[in-house]
Amino acid sequence: MNQSDVMEFSRSAIQVAISLSLPILGLTLIAGLLVAVFQAVTQVQEMTLTYVPKILAAILALTLFGSWMLSTIVSFTQQSFSSIERVTK
Repeated sequence: MNQSDVMEFSRSAIQVAISLSLPILGLTLIAGLLVAVFQAVTQVQEMTLTYVPKILAAILALTLFGSWMLSTIVSFTQQSFSSIERVTK
């Protein structure tokens, strides 16, 4: 195992982690912005109003993108396990 193998594995692991987190972070960011605009317009400063839409957006993201996320992480894991033999030589 040389330095380029480690760097390639690290790069692909970071890429998978970012691509898996983007749908959830994106939808919760949009929900947070919408709630912030709503609170600014109506001057309603209720703390629970900020959390509930974000939680619902995260659940929606997991529902919509969950199968894709699962297949992506399974594929990455299979590739990692299959490369163990090549790397350990």
